[in-house]
Amino acid sequence: MAVVASPQTASLAARKHEKYDRLVAAAKSVPVLKVAVAYPCDAASLTAVFEAVDLGLIKPILVGPSDKIKAAATALGKDPSAFRIVEAAHSQAAAAAAVDLIRSGGAEALMKGSLHTDELMGAVVRRDGGLRTLRRISHCFVMDVPGHEGPLIITDAAVNIAPTLEDKVHIVQNAIDLARALHIDPVRVAVLSAMEMVNPKVPSTIEAAALCKMADRGQITGGIVDGPLALDNAIDIGAARVKRIESPVAGRANVLVVPDLEAGNLLAKSLTFLADADAAGIVLGARVPIILTSRADSTITRLASCAVASLVAEAQRTQLAVPEV
Repeated sequence: MAVVASPQTASLAARKHEKYDRLVAAAKSVPVLKVAVAYPCDAASLTAVFEAVDLGLIKPILVGPSDKIKAAATALGKDPSAFRIVEAAHSQAAAAAAVDLIRSGGAEALMKGSLHTDELMGAVVRRDGGLRTLRRISHCFVMDVPGHEGPLIITDAAVNIAPTLEDKVHIVQNAIDLARALHIDPVRVAVLSAMEMVNPKVPSTIEAAALCKMADRGQITGGIVDGPLALDNAIDIGAARVKRIESPVAGRANVLVVPDLEAGNLLAKSLTFLADADAAGIVLGARVPIILTSRADSTITRLASCAVASLVAEAQRTQLAVPEV
């Protein structure tokens, strides 16, 4: 008996990822990224590594218990001797060893394996020997939303639970730097709230207004910042016109700064599960980009996360290569 695909199944099968395909193509034009992969001891995390290797995006260093890594690689039909393995007895030791590898110059990016995110980030933010900088560490989703013209960056939906205004300055700057590394021009940042009017009773509107003024005064650079904006008039030009909002950002935002982690998580997951969007994840503000992948991620999402990290690392190389005047 013939099986007839449902409209939803047919839609998913026909789904294209032009935005992510462009990111992967751009990443293949820059030097291969040396990545320390912390505790890649299962099929899901190693599959992501091998897929990125096959495309020429990364050169991995696998950090963890060698017997588990080799067994997982062999089960996937890969020769474990083709990859450098740094021995670490358990997940916390692997996170610490991967961070040490970066600090010594042996790798240019960090990638999460099959350990818990808290274990990895604990090693990143430790006071002595971590990867802290003067920036607040924050997370960005680079979303491929069907029907939306370009990639959409959402921040912060994974690291900072209830960021202060000071935290948000770093969150916004990290997102702008990411957008520029992805060759998004101009960078249009919408600071989101439930409304587009400044309301003293709604703290997120006050913070949005402050962030805009800080951008005006050069405390945030590289992008056009506007807010508060509600989601509809941030991304839909028709909604912005109805509200009569005169702004170079309204209706055309490519970076969305959410009030807190709960709002960001709900927005990103709503787009993923209700709009068939994909969400590549990257952590910024540390000394190197940090690739966070999930076992639930699709192949193209995992590859896009590696591509994003590669482009960020290339932007950092270029910045370091510019001589000081």
